[in-house]
Amino acid sequence: MQSNVIISIGSFNSAIAILLNAFGAHGLKGQLEPRWLEVFETACRYHLWHGIGLILLGLLAQRLTQTRCTLIASLMLIGITLFSGSLYLLSITQLTWLGMITPFGGLSFISAWLLLGWSMRRALQP
Repeated sequence: MQSNVIISIGSFNSAIAILLNAFGAHGLKGQLEPRWLEVFETACRYHLWHGIGLILLGLLAQRLTQTRCTLIASLMLIGITLFSGSLYLLSITQLTWLGMITPFGGLSFISAWLLLGWSMRRALQP
């Protein structure tokens, strides 16, 4: 993936996260029990942070191989889908089995950040 594509995807994901957070704060307040609203807000928070992470990745892309950059971006997108997506659905539907999907998104996020850190360390070594 090219850096401008990653930055664009990150920007759109950040905007979507902000829109969903506003929807949760205004449209779901009073519709969901406070604990489910908190779950929705957690999904928004992680969604936004990883949208920003994608923007950061795009800015750092010149120091990484395209394959490595694509892998990291893919892991972040998988994390957004599995972690935030499952929490969005869980909070709205209260189908608790969706919570079993969430940790896989978390592992994807962790893998992306570890791979980025390891890759940057290698890229900065003389």
